[in-house]
Amino acid sequence: MTTSTDRIDAERVKAVEATHVLQVYRRHPVVFIGGRGAWLVDADGRQYLDFLSGIGVASLGHAHAGLSEAIAAQARELLHTSNLFFHPLQGQVAQRLARLSGLPRAFFCNSGAEAVEACLKFARRYHRTRGDADRCEIVAFEGSFHGRSYGALSVTSGEPYRTPFEPLLPAVRFVPPSEPETIRSAITGRTAAVIVEPIQGEGGIRPIPSPAAGAIADACGASGTLVIADEVQSGLGRTGRPFASAGLGIDPDLVALGKSLGGGVPIGAALMSEAVAQAASFGDHGSTYGGNLLACRAALVFLDALEGGLIDRVAEAGGRLGAGLEALVSASPQVHEVRGAGLMRALEVDQAVADRTVDCALEQRLIVNRTAGTAIRLLPPYTVTDDEIDDGLSRLRQALAEAGATFG
Repeated sequence: MTTSTDRIDAERVKAVEATHVLQVYRRHPVVFIGGRGAWLVDADGRQYLDFLSGIGVASLGHAHAGLSEAIAAQARELLHTSNLFFHPLQGQVAQRLARLSGLPRAFFCNSGAEAVEACLKFARRYHRTRGDADRCEIVAFEGSFHGRSYGALSVTSGEPYRTPFEPLLPAVRFVPPSEPETIRSAITGRTAAVIVEPIQGEGGIRPIPSPAAGAIADACGASGTLVIADEVQSGLGRTGRPFASAGLGIDPDLVALGKSLGGGVPIGAALMSEAVAQAASFGDHGSTYGGNLLACRAALVFLDALEGGLIDRVAEAGGRLGAGLEALVSASPQVHEVRGAGLMRALEVDQAVADRTVDCALEQRLIVNRTAGTAIRLLPPYTVTDDEIDDGLSRLRQALAEAGATFG
């Protein structure tokens, strides 16, 4: 991998940001300027093994040849027309997503948070169209994260995210995923929808327990409540299957997608059943950029790869990664549990170890991050090789040791 670093002054980059960019991100002191596959290159020419893929976005890895060629070609033809007109690609992406999900309709937007907002709106609209405008409550889960826009934040449970912006939307009830009877009692004739991450991402890569999934299915079926599956992080092959909700027996009426769909080009989608779609009318929702040609071209490249065998590779690679992480658990008393599926994994560690692991990993030229206090999250690109998995596990073990974990 060769990348020119001649024109990049890392300290100047940081200084300009400190002066002019809103300071809401606590960035690591690294300036990345290039990459290829599972590797990133910083302004000093150092290479890092990327086991985070831009928080699950760079699904095809960095500088993917097919994706790069497709979006360059599309840019030379036509980028954007708005949704006042047809173009050839949006319907193709919707058709492909319908085939994968079983949900026949799609609304396109630009991010996972926007997709969640759309799902919440269409759930409310569904009940209003059916003559039940008072049916507006949403049941969400403790440990959830659905985004930072107003509606998505309202169904996100973490107080540090919520408190600075309260009061948020009313009529949202949070329930613990460990208590199926509480879930059942919370879902009533006034509940418009239940929103659930099949695997909680920011909550520490925690799959929803099977009894909770059963309670959702039973109570929603009995009460006519819609199910929204937030598959922004877990969907589209990340776990080795098209959608993580299917593995839990969750049959959603709406699905929020984002992250991996564009391989790095911003695109989100809200998928929905025909019944939900028929409740909507022209003008009910919209997006200036949503479903533009560039984003749709990127999504088609990703879907071609996914359906061309990549999803099976994710399952295989995920098994190798999971086994390697389990070996770390067996070897250290400070490393406690592996969670997740496919290439969506977390390692639960002691607090003191968690506090230092991400920085120690960066010193090992490995990119991971921490969620929920003590979970070290790994989201490698779908294209990661066996050798890269083994290399990453070796670097992670060294980082954990430097962070205070002991290995026998």
